[in-house]
This record gives sequence, structure tokens and C-alpha cells, in this order.
Amino acid sequence: MKTGDYLIQLWRMRVAALWIPRGGRVLDIGCHQGEFLSWLGEKIVPSVGFDPLYKEGADSGKHQFYARSFQEGLLFEKTFDAITMLATLEHIHDKASIARESARLLRPGGRVVITVPSPLVDRVLDFLVMVHIVDGMSLEEHHGFLPDELPGIFIPAGFRLRHIRKFQLGLNNLFVFERL
Repeated sequence: MKTGDYLIQLWRMRVAALWIPRGGRVLDIGCHQGEFLSWLGEKIVPSVGFDPLYKEGADSGKHQFYARSFQEGLLFEKTFDAITMLATLEHIHDKASIARESARLLRPGGRVVITVPSPLVDRVLDFLVMVHIVDGMSLEEHHGFLPDELPGIFIPAGFRLRHIRKFQLGLNNLFVFERL
């Protein structure tokens, strides 16, 4: 990752961290190498991350990481206080299954914290990659996802929209859903 990638990631983590309860157990979907859970430090208890790009054998510290995609029917039961998907959901085809599984895995009142880029980001990132400011990650997987579609995916799965906010100069969106 280039410095530009790191700075964008750090900004995203700071925005999302405000919605993570102190002492909570977090499931980070699309955890990459576990940066967010590690960055949260002592704010959270041992937590779990999933990412097909996770490098097995890396020092996971107090957290459990799985080098595979998140899927329905995991062995966990309502054990999480928050589920995070930072710059992840736009890469996943079956978003409804993620919403259903999130509802199953979260305790009542638990939160799903999502950051998702605006469609304009693809063109901006193409330029930043071209001038070697960022590497970008899996940009071909964005699938033209529109952030405004998220409430229609998560509300029917048993959530209410708690908060929505644009950040990163309007190029990124934060959505916080709460399990009913």
C-alpha cells in the first residue's frame, strides 16, 4: 500500500470507530490484514475478521482471522456487538445474504457499520493510480454499486438506519444500521 492508500484507510477507520462500542466484540468483514481491529486496540475485546486476501500465518495478536470470504451459516451465534464492512460491501455480489447473516450474528441493538464509496470514486481512483499516489485494491469489483441502495438491503433484514454521513470530501459514505 502506498501512503495515499494508508491515509484514505486511516480516515475511514477513524470515522467508523466512533460507532464501535467500548468493550465490544467486532466482526470485521473484509478485514484485509486486520488493520482496523488492531488499530482499535484496547477499545475492543478479542474479535474476528474475514478476508480472502488475509495472509495466513501473520501475527493476529488477540484476534482471529480467516483467509476466506464471509458467508452465510457461520458457526457463530449472536456474539457480536458490531459488524464492520469498511470499503467492502461494494465488492460483494449477494448483499442481501450479508444483511441476513449480520442480523443473525448481532446481539439486539448491535450495529453494522459500513463505509461505501460514491460511484464517482472509481474515476478519481483511476487517476490516483495512474499518477502513482495510490495502489487501489480490487477496483474492478465495485460493480457500480449505488450507496443509496443500502437501506433497501438492510432494513428488510431486521435493521433500522441509525446514521448516514458523507465524508472524504463527499466521495465516501458512512451507514450505521442497528439490529432491532
